[in-house]
Amino acid sequence: MSTLSAAAVAGDNEKPIKLPISAKRNILITSALPYVNNVPHLSNIIGCVLSADALEENCTPKEICDKYHAIHKEVYKWFDINFDEFGRTSTPQQTEVCQAIFTKLMENNCLSENTMQQLYCDTCKRFLADRLVEGSCPTQGCNYDSARGDQCEKCGKLLNPTELIEPKCKVCQNTPRIRDTDHLFLELPLLKDELVEYINNMSVAGGWTQNAIQATNAWLKEGLRQRCITRDLKWGVPVPHEKYKDKVFYVWFDAPIGYVSITKCYTAEWEQWWKNPENVELYQFMGKDNVPFHTVMFPSTLLGTNQNWTLMKTISVTEYLNYEAGKFSKSKGIGVFGNDAKDTNIPVEVWRYYLLTNRPEISDTLFTWADLQAKLNGELLNNLGNFVNRVLSFIAKDQASGYGSIIPDAPGAESHLLTKTLGDKVGNSVEQYIEAMEKVKLKQGLKLAMSISGEGNAYLSESQFWKLYKEDKASCSIVLRTAAGLVYLLACLLEPFMPSFSVEVLKQLNMPPETQVSLTDEKGDIDRSKRPWEFLPAGHKIGTPSPLFKELSDTDVEFFRQKFAGSQADRIVKAEAEAKQIAKQLKKTKVS
Repeated sequence: MSTLSAAAVAGDNEKPIKLPISAKRNILITSALPYVNNVPHLSNIIGCVLSADALEENCTPKEICDKYHAIHKEVYKWFDINFDEFGRTSTPQQTEVCQAIFTKLMENNCLSENTMQQLYCDTCKRFLADRLVEGSCPTQGCNYDSARGDQCEKCGKLLNPTELIEPKCKVCQNTPRIRDTDHLFLELPLLKDELVEYINNMSVAGGWTQNAIQATNAWLKEGLRQRCITRDLKWGVPVPHEKYKDKVFYVWFDAPIGYVSITKCYTAEWEQWWKNPENVELYQFMGKDNVPFHTVMFPSTLLGTNQNWTLMKTISVTEYLNYEAGKFSKSKGIGVFGNDAKDTNIPVEVWRYYLLTNRPEISDTLFTWADLQAKLNGELLNNLGNFVNRVLSFIAKDQASGYGSIIPDAPGAESHLLTKTLGDKVGNSVEQYIEAMEKVKLKQGLKLAMSISGEGNAYLSESQFWKLYKEDKASCSIVLRTAAGLVYLLACLLEPFMPSFSVEVLKQLNMPPETQVSLTDEKGDIDRSKRPWEFLPAGHKIGTPSPLFKELSDTDVEFFRQKFAGSQADRIVKAEAEAKQIAKQLKKTKVS
């Protein structure tokens, strides 16, 4: 199987370029493109990424993109989030692909011209981008007073800036006025039949998450309308049309096209991935805010070109991860952001495990320090870490009380009742794990993998292997070789969730990472031919065992709770204000 992940951390340039392989399953994976203007917090990392305004830092758009592109890249790298290409939409490739798609839409009469009303700030002397406007949400029963010009964060309703009640310019806080301006529109009504057919077929075949289906159906129920695809801005992909040459494409027209252009940055053979629907499956991951743009707007855009695009098969959508008693807030100093996680000295595998067990797949979930402590101490340390260390430490003992670091032979394992029962349980769990992962039910997959660790601990205790070593060494050898096989299996099953954990376990097993057991055959069917006692060869010498996790104390938890509870908000705001003031003074000095 060939898998390509586009739109995040840069791959190793020395690795061979991945291309679809004939007669094999090929998967293209994208994650939501981050808005590079702030540090991603934990909810962004588990679901999607955050967005806001670049002007606040007194930088050019390019400078802000360069700065936060590097910050995001570093944060994702620390979190062991490895992608084949960490891209951006400010590239020549983005302009080429975006303008080519636009040209095809024009040729196919899928675009129209119209006059629309937009908010214009007389103080700033500019039409305001959607996210440069804030006001009260017009939706009945909501009335959230900090709704953005494109969407209300509270109720999730998609908006036009002119719909906001008492709108304010985010830059100068003055009230903008409505002004007419000509724009280009994507004629969604013309594409409705093709789009609905695609949604009806693929939402079933791809097992779309329920929240994705609901958000998509809500758009369809309201009725598809023409959608504006241009804006009166300077920064962005220029529109290749004489009348609109001073405009750029609207972010939600060109941003999804970024998945394509980033792949083009990765390989000149990008069309093998993006224009190959017969041989490539497209999986997309994002937060719930972005659903309609990926299930309605982006597919409609591609369908309108009449080209053979690889359309999304599966979409995995997360709800919100909230922090303690409320939401993450950079300005108020509330919550843990990507760089903060690193500074806590809590290992990355702990962060990844906690976020994935708490992944908001069906409803909003809550990050709490007490819960992180409970999962680290109870599940990682006392369950998983304890099992691995019990097994490897005993095998590593000298010949007088162990196996001298050598995996013993285990003849008769198939007829050893306790071991056979364990093998059957583990086989069933692996089948369910593969099914869960195939359906992108990551929480369930992780839970099933961890259940194997629990079964392993119960197996060790029930076998009383420490007694068997003296009383029935043949049975003890069966138990230890089987348990060591489970350790190896766990390293393989948990690799997508905690890659650094898997690397360390394989090191302690003295097994190179590339030897990971395959759970499926060439066709992708589950391979149950190998049993736990067969995963490691008899006579193999393991490495040096050492504890994998460290306890998180109550004192640590209280310290972190206080640190990230917002008590530092005033200090953060003050420090940022002082930094901006110093920067202004330096700029003035340089000019004078």
